[in-house]
This record gives sequence, structure tokens and C-alpha cells, in this order.
Amino acid sequence: MTEIIFVVHEAEEGGYFAKSEGPAIFAEGDSVEELKANIKGGVECYYENSPDMPKLAHLHFVKDEVFAL
Repeated sequence: MTEIIFVVHEAEEGGYFAKSEGPAIFAEGDSVEELKANIKGGVECYYENSPDMPKLAHLHFVKDEVFAL
């Protein structure tokens, strides 16, 4: 595996949370930079130096918007 995909949402209380589409890896952060650092830590922890550890993380940002009709 060369890439792992995370779906990222804005948290209601502020910041972001993410879940990978593959293995059960979750992360959150108050900023995008903090989220990236936490994702990196989560991936490293999950794979524990395995040769299968992905080299890239793809972040897919989902933004929900509601408006009056």
C-alpha cells in the first residue's frame, strides 16, 4: 500500500476529525497541521514499522452546508 485515504470532517465544537477508509485509524486536531501530525502518529502506531506502512496520506475534506430554500 502506498497511500491511505482519510475522510475529514469539521467538528461541531471546532477543529477536525478524520477516519481512514481502510484500517480503523482515527485522528482529530484543532488545526489542519495538528490533524496531519495526529494522522501520521496514528498510522505509525497502527503499522508499527511494517513494510506495508503507506508512504502517503490522502485527505478528503467533506464540508456540509445547509441553506434555506
